[in-house]
Amino acid sequence: MNSTNPKNGKLIIFSAPSGSGKTTIVKSLLTKNFNLEFSISATTRAPRGQEKHGVDYYFLQPDEFRAKINANELLEWEEVYADKYYGTLKSEVERITKQGKNVVFDVDVVGGLNIKKMFPQNSLAIFIQPPSIAALKTRLICRGIDTPDVITQRLNKAEEELQYAKKFDHIVVNNDLQTAIDEAAHLLTDFLQ
Repeated sequence: MNSTNPKNGKLIIFSAPSGSGKTTIVKSLLTKNFNLEFSISATTRAPRGQEKHGVDYYFLQPDEFRAKINANELLEWEEVYADKYYGTLKSEVERITKQGKNVVFDVDVVGGLNIKKMFPQNSLAIFIQPPSIAALKTRLICRGIDTPDVITQRLNKAEEELQYAKKFDHIVVNNDLQTAIDEAAHLLTDFLQ
């Protein structure tokens, strides 16, 4: 990983089950004075709604993604479903750290732990945990974007992901969004000093 060694910036990793509030917390932290820049993930899924290439994700074809895997151009990656890949491009981390900024990741639990393993001294891994599976189910239903089958799939995956929580540096339970944002900000303040 020598060329991806983040000498100029630190890595802040956020992982959580879908619907835990992770993305909302990350977006709030990006507005605070932590010198953060969001690491844009690569994916092979199609853009949703108004999503734009190079802004929300780097949208790649499955063959392009596999070529990047073979060329060792990804920091971490996962094939979530057949031909549905998600990952972090090394070039994205290099782009941000060359500017002297801290990199913020919004990644799945396995990817988050892989990044932490690669950069144990230079990274902070935070797991955003829902107060309960029942509360998570309510949030997913209230979002109104998933079918009942997808919600069941997300809840099953969440139960699996919760098993990884204790492997992270910190667990922030998102029972109240503002409290969770404040707790995450406090963790960043301590880590970035």
